[in-house]
Amino acid sequence: MPANEPAPSVKKKGRRARLIVLVLVLALVAGLGYGAYWSADTLRGSYPQTTGTLKLAGLTAPVEVKRDAKGIPQLYADTDQDLFRAQGFVHAQDRFWEMDVRRHMTSGRLSEMFGSGQVETDAFLRTLGWRQVAQTEYDTKLSPETKKYLQAYADGVNEYLKGKSGKDLSVEHAALKLSADYKPEQWSPVDSVAWLKAMAWDLRGNMQDEIDRSLMTGKLTQAQIDELYPPYPFDRNKPVIEGGKIEGGKYVAQGAAGSPSGKGADSGSAATGSNAIGSNASTNTSAVDNTTVQGASAGLRTQLTSLASTLDRIPALLGPNGSGIGSNSWVVAGKYTTTGKPLLANDPHLAPQLPSVWYQIGLHCRTASASCQYDVAGFSFSGMPGVVIGHNADIAWGMTNLGADVSDLYLEQIKPEGYVYDGKVLPFTTREEVIKVAGGTAKKITVRTTNNGPLISDRSDELGTVGARAPVGGTAPDRGNGYAVALRWTALDPGKSMDAVFKMNRAKDWTSFRAAAAEFEVPSQNLIYADNKGAAGNIGYQAPGRIPLRTTGDGRMPAPGWDSKYAWKGFIAQAELPSEFNPQRGYVVTANQAVVESGTGKYPYTLTTDWGYGARSQRINDLIEAKIKDSGKISTDDMRTLQMDNSSEIAALLAPMLTKIRVSDPDVRSAQKLLEGWNYTQEPDSAAAAYFNAVWRNILKLSFGDKMPKELRVKDSCMNVKGNGIGPADDLAEVVRECGERGPDSAQPDGGDRWFEVVRKLVKDEKSAWWQSPALYSDKATTTRDELFARAMKDARWELTAKLGKDQSSWSWGRLHQLTLKNQTIGTEGPGIMKWILNRGPWNLGGGEATVNATGWNASSGYDVTWVPSMRMVVNLNDLDKSRWVNLTGASGHAYADHYTDQTDLWAKGELLDWAFGKEAVAKATVETLTLKP
Repeated sequence: MPANEPAPSVKKKGRRARLIVLVLVLALVAGLGYGAYWSADTLRGSYPQTTGTLKLAGLTAPVEVKRDAKGIPQLYADTDQDLFRAQGFVHAQDRFWEMDVRRHMTSGRLSEMFGSGQVETDAFLRTLGWRQVAQTEYDTKLSPETKKYLQAYADGVNEYLKGKSGKDLSVEHAALKLSADYKPEQWSPVDSVAWLKAMAWDLRGNMQDEIDRSLMTGKLTQAQIDELYPPYPFDRNKPVIEGGKIEGGKYVAQGAAGSPSGKGADSGSAATGSNAIGSNASTNTSAVDNTTVQGASAGLRTQLTSLASTLDRIPALLGPNGSGIGSNSWVVAGKYTTTGKPLLANDPHLAPQLPSVWYQIGLHCRTASASCQYDVAGFSFSGMPGVVIGHNADIAWGMTNLGADVSDLYLEQIKPEGYVYDGKVLPFTTREEVIKVAGGTAKKITVRTTNNGPLISDRSDELGTVGARAPVGGTAPDRGNGYAVALRWTALDPGKSMDAVFKMNRAKDWTSFRAAAAEFEVPSQNLIYADNKGAAGNIGYQAPGRIPLRTTGDGRMPAPGWDSKYAWKGFIAQAELPSEFNPQRGYVVTANQAVVESGTGKYPYTLTTDWGYGARSQRINDLIEAKIKDSGKISTDDMRTLQMDNSSEIAALLAPMLTKIRVSDPDVRSAQKLLEGWNYTQEPDSAAAAYFNAVWRNILKLSFGDKMPKELRVKDSCMNVKGNGIGPADDLAEVVRECGERGPDSAQPDGGDRWFEVVRKLVKDEKSAWWQSPALYSDKATTTRDELFARAMKDARWELTAKLGKDQSSWSWGRLHQLTLKNQTIGTEGPGIMKWILNRGPWNLGGGEATVNATGWNASSGYDVTWVPSMRMVVNLNDLDKSRWVNLTGASGHAYADHYTDQTDLWAKGELLDWAFGKEAVAKATVETLTLKP
């Protein structure tokens, strides 16, 4: 499909052609005897009914489902349970394939759908035990009210499934049944709860950094590793909250108007133990951790490499396993808006997939009462009741990933009878798991768990002698047969996050919102808030979540599990987590930057040491401040325009240097001229952006990528190496062939804003060892910054010649930087013809890594888009009907439906749709109405 053309799914002619092709393909797969069975009418049979009347058992009164021109439903009911029962039905109508895959993933049962190729993935997911934790949450933690809602939702899903076979549910189910004779089972409330575990997994914090730093010790010194993980630049990029302290067991922000009085604001604490630990609960003792793993050769490196490979295989439902997970959100107070009330914007950065991870919906009670409490709209997850991000009649909220360090890897010294802990051998907690395999033999595994968590190293044959030669400190126990690896992670503790979703949906003010946030334990998110109370409304920020306290170690490296000093000692109390209400500056920005500065006289706890580095957040801060200074007021359209800002911070730093380098090759010189006068914005049609990003990619490869251990370099990137690759070029004369082992989404250097900060510091040292690169072909070895930059410009010129042609007038960033939307399962791993049928694209995009318009790409593997603003919204608290929103794809998960990708072109252009909320606005926007009757 040509770039930027509307997807064929919205063109009847194109849709009919694809249907014909699919009929022929499936007829051949099924055998000639089934030829008559497959027809276009049969395939259209999975389309949901969206007008007229349907019976839905269990309702107490009719529910109306009003859809607008984009197929977005607004539901109207008389009771809460009717509302969520109808939501389950409607989600299943549009997205059951997506829901079915998700629940099999979260329960480690993908092999039942897709066969033996998923056994290793299932074994790892069973070891994590998401489903068991979700079941425990449902049985012991969630409120009776929440359980009623979950059951009503499940009943709605199951009413939709009743009497339907695979072909009635989706094209994917029809195809799957041909090969696996698969039949969907009933939905359960625990299926919905388990989805929160997948969400938490993809937002789990610094596990990848912890693995990467450990693997680097095999090739780099600790000083070199520290250069690649510089501290957060607080002097240049503002944290979410500046200043603040803990007084009387509560966090008090500096310069804020204060929190309304009332017990609700600090009730429901999700954590305990902070007072017992004291103000220095988490100290920077990475050297202690590193004593255990420094120089981790052979055994430990093998173990961590295998773990990294396993992580790459886990379906990333929300984002890639590299540094891509992020998001933007900001809220501006009414005194600085053209509306006189707050404006709130949010665009979570997640994996591009088809359909989008989000589902737009409105949930409305016709009349508010004790039995019907909801009037909310926003972005939901298919498979889970309620709204995750959005607004109700009184408040709006958004989320970005806080990035708190909520997971630790522990080395465990194991023996046949158990594991060592404080000099004693303790027995494992074990359970048996049977993995059923479509078309194959079931596999039985044993899951072993220590007091630090499940042994994730058990899931690979390569890890039988884990840590066999890992150097450890003198106080470590005898290694015996080696060290295993356990995972301690907050999401493996049962919690109340599902309760929090419903409470947030019906919150009326800051106090009730904070009470809801107190139960949003995992994943830990930045929550921004706005309401329409009073003359100008209110804005706020809250950091929720179960964030561990460590008495020893800082979580940067795997810790010695045999020593109780490294165990978690509780969690930061909710009342002590950073919070801000009506800050004097008049706005709040969260974009994965540091939340608050920790240290003596500052915030007493360490939330993480692996923040995003603030490139996006500071750009947003600067643009808001400039707009306020210029006009004093920010409009809804200003918020939308800011979401599409394409400015590149690293280009602004490096491009002026690059233009000053003397270049003799006329072809390279002509490319270099593209950077002269460029304004550093990455528009889709920009040739300068294309060339600069190619230069940036080659700078990273020459200075860092070729010096990385093979475990971190992208697969199939082979090179001749010796030693650590940092030193005089003639030291590299004696070489061995070595190929990369890391998946394309998580390979390093990925080019994100951590690398911005690394290079920002290094460019001041023109003779740093990092600028030394060996001779390749006719090139001379580089020994200085400018020599390496010159070679990167040359390599980039010829790379773009190969990719885009010699004629620079035909170059554009969008031709390099393309988005292809893929059906997550069959569209990714299935036959080529099925990929063609189910997938859409490419779209030529602007933006880039660490820009506000964050269309991410991994510099180690290429320029293709790997994560995106998965949706965009701007909420107008003065007039909710003038709010705007857009999804990455569309409401439907059916490959040939009109609403499969009917929002993607708008999304790519940065346009937003009208977002009707009130009864009159919804009625005016409605084009289809379905009435569900008891």
